[in-house]
Amino acid sequence: MASSSSFFPSLLIFSFLSLSCLATLPIPPTCERIECPTYDVLQSNDAYEIRRYNSSVWASASPVQEISIVEATRKVKLTLEAVMHFNNSFSSILTLSDEQSLLSTVVYLFDYIQGKNKYNEKIEMTGPVITEISPGDGPLCESTFEVSFFVPKKIWGNPPPAKGIHVQRWKPVYVAARRFSGFVSDSNVGEEAAALEASIADTEWADAIEKSHGGGHASVFTVAQYNSPFEFDNRVNEIWFLFDLDSGMPAMPM
Repeated sequence: MASSSSFFPSLLIFSFLSLSCLATLPIPPTCERIECPTYDVLQSNDAYEIRRYNSSVWASASPVQEISIVEATRKVKLTLEAVMHFNNSFSSILTLSDEQSLLSTVVYLFDYIQGKNKYNEKIEMTGPVITEISPGDGPLCESTFEVSFFVPKKIWGNPPPAKGIHVQRWKPVYVAARRFSGFVSDSNVGEEAAALEASIADTEWADAIEKSHGGGHASVFTVAQYNSPFEFDNRVNEIWFLFDLDSGMPAMPM
């Protein structure tokens, strides 16, 4: 196997020269209606796609501990998208138990885009909503979930500050992505993440991902969800492994 130092420059040159003939994944239909982060495709096949995302800005709620991604993100999707879609009040959609479990994270994101920020500025809906997952040590152990909202480019220079929200400024980052349809569940997220890991196991990308996810964070991955929970057709979700080609250090934003 060629060393990464000699392999990556030639690979990237070849990839950029071949962009025009790549059979890339289609843009999610949602991104034809709302703003999404932009990227270039370096490699694409039936199992995965390697992308280089341009710089971006994300508004993130504080990480929460949960056993289930469904529980950690289901209310996020209801809050951020369904409420806006149907123009209902926040309290009319959520049960008491929902509200109690939302207080530490999701309320802050909903309030943020609805204008409850320092500038009293409403923020346009974007996609995808992403959840970074740091899995627990076992099936019944809590994992850490951090939910983030893509900030519209027009306010990157000065995103409104808000309680419970921290802004992440991503430098260009590489992503190994695997797309799947339907609704996100605990079982299919695990299956799709394992499938992505297996598909890149014998590639040079695996070495870069392993180096980027060093320090005990090799299992960290991101789930990108592009649709409202009330959209039943053409649903698009992705598993992302973020990595860096240049330094081998984690590409995760600071």
